[in-house]
Amino acid sequence: MSNLKEDLSKTIKYYCKVLSIPLVAEIYEREAEESARTKISYQQYLYNLLKYQVNSRFDNSVQRRIKKAKFPFIKTIEEYDFSFQPKIDERLIKGISELNFLGEGKNIIFVGPPGVGKTHLAVAIGVKAAMARKRVLFFTAEELIQNLISEEYSGRLAQYVESLSRIDLLIIDELGYLEINKKAAALFFKLISKRYEKTSTIITTNKPFEEWAEIFGDEVIASAILDRLLHHCYPFFITGKSYRMKELFEKKEKERVKNDKIGVGQNS
Repeated sequence: MSNLKEDLSKTIKYYCKVLSIPLVAEIYEREAEESARTKISYQQYLYNLLKYQVNSRFDNSVQRRIKKAKFPFIKTIEEYDFSFQPKIDERLIKGISELNFLGEGKNIIFVGPPGVGKTHLAVAIGVKAAMARKRVLFFTAEELIQNLISEEYSGRLAQYVESLSRIDLLIIDELGYLEINKKAAALFFKLISKRYEKTSTIITTNKPFEEWAEIFGDEVIASAILDRLLHHCYPFFITGKSYRMKELFEKKEKERVKNDKIGVGQNS
């Protein structure tokens, strides 16, 4: 049996060499042990191996672009659980992830309550764009507003807005969680206007469009911003359950099962 296992290991490593997937040869045994321990499916095991190999092949240019984008985490479209959010058009999302919208200067807006996966989808599309060697930047709305105010104060607003206008994909996360004063709203409008019909923006927000006047403190500015964002846009309204609550319930259920097993063991 030992010889058979060694022969099999040698053959697997040989095949990996032929296919030029050296990382798989390095990690497949470790991942197999982890998969057995966590009881994931064969398909998930294969997916993990291939993901590690693909990630390892990011060339330096792509790695730099991903780093410069300042994503809060790395996610993929494939990792998004569309079955948990059945009202989202999965086919359209996957079509968008082919990145044709970038060449058309179209925008994407994800609207929905906290925890439904808006940021996940925004980051996943952003990662795709970075892998395609597009210039991508990720900001929370608060970070971006603070930057605009700071640059105006220092007299460099025009240069800063000009630099952001050349970014292929600008991602603005969590718009609506904090109110924006009229002055800051005007700066935000300048940026959106500069990018209008030239480059693409993804925005995630917890506020429906009719409440954007509350975000910006001015109905006229809010309407002008929306007019430019929505002119060429894919809006997605996510009304499903929270992933974070789902994960919390699953964690509690696992703990309950574990505690029940411990209790049974002690009683026996």
